[in-house]
Amino acid sequence: MTNDEKATAVVDHMMKHDLFSQWLGISVLEIKEGYSKIKMKVRTEMLNGFGIVHGGIAFSLADSAFAFACNNRNNLSVALDTSINFTKPVQVDDELIAEALEIHNGKSTGLYHIKITNQHEHLVAFFKGTCFRTARKLVDTI
Repeated sequence: MTNDEKATAVVDHMMKHDLFSQWLGISVLEIKEGYSKIKMKVRTEMLNGFGIVHGGIAFSLADSAFAFACNNRNNLSVALDTSINFTKPVQVDDELIAEALEIHNGKSTGLYHIKITNQHEHLVAFFKGTCFRTARKLVDTI
């Protein structure tokens, strides 16, 4: 099994148990070691009290992409620090794509940049995440 095949198996396992990502309607487009690309469609129930899409939606999509990228080596990694910048409003029926790129893969930490674009390839948000790596495996059989 290649490293990318292992990464895909780990993310498949994560998605099977990730009820929140399932509720968001996330589908996985591509997984490589230290990388993930996922998408979702924005629904009406994701509007906030102002009638605009809640910022937590783009954040949550980016956070899932972050989790899939930093955990796919099969070492349980948790968020240590995250931040997001919103660059364009998100609309109902937008299809959002989050692409997580590994910037640094250290022994105990990792740094990831996640860009979130809409169906027109407009950047709607940019997320940065630092993770802490534990010694625990996510999938025992890999």
